Amino acid sequence: MASKRVVLVIQARMGSARLPGKSMMDLAGAPLVGRILERVKRCRRIDEVVLAIPDTASDAVLGDLGRRYGVAVFTGPENDLVERYYQAALAFDADIVGRLPADNATPEPEEIDRIADHHRMLGRRGFSSNLTTVGDNGYPDGIGAEMFDFSLLAEARQRHSDPRRREHVHLNFFDYSTQTPVDADWCPVSTVACPPEFARPDLVLDVNTQAQYEFMRQLYEALYPKNPEFHITDILAWYDNIYRPQHPQPEPCPS
Repeated sequence: MASKRVVLVIQARMGSARLPGKSMMDLAGAPLVGRILERVKRCRRIDEVVLAIPDTASDAVLGDLGRRYGVAVFTGPENDLVERYYQAALAFDADIVGRLPADNATPEPEEIDRIADHHRMLGRRGFSSNLTTVGDNGYPDGIGAEMFDFSLLAEARQRHSDPRRREHVHLNFFDYSTQTPVDADWCPVSTVACPPEFARPDLVLDVNTQAQYEFMRQLYEALYPKNPEFHITDILAWYDNIYRPQHPQPEPCPS
């Protein structure tokens, strides 16, 4: 039996409500989305990476960026993310759809590969995630990804029409805030255990606010010049030994 084709879809836009233009903000000399693409291109268990952006003039800069980084670019609705993901997955023949929001600036290729392999081996349809904490998996927020079957996405596209679920794809399958599946019989939810050396669910590596961008800017300036392929363990060493002692009460970062 042929292995199921996994397409990792990265959603990005310039019109973020909380931090407009963040996708092109500088991290150690390159745009945030460029740094994400640079990291996910090292994944070995992903068949295709697709940058999915809104079909607006203001987002064309992201399309140009994606092509410069050598990944496929897909344009679709700005606010209907279910439709954008569905059309992108359809266009690139996905059996399994990976989801990675472009506010996660330090995706870990091995952890994305880990959840992709896990989902391939399930033997059933479902939703798998190590994007953040699911149950007691121990993952930091922002280094993994979500995986779900294309057939479930196609059904979700028909099942749910309310704007919030259309904008937040995961809410068709799993609610992180309540840690509950939407319909466990229709779409079982699973995860993998975070390796103990970086099981730190307290750490949030998202960029949704100016404070979070400033944190990520400092992280990249500290780590990238020494090792462009820095690992989550490098992040933790910097955070615990350098950043946190200088910021004894850092601003909490909402997920």
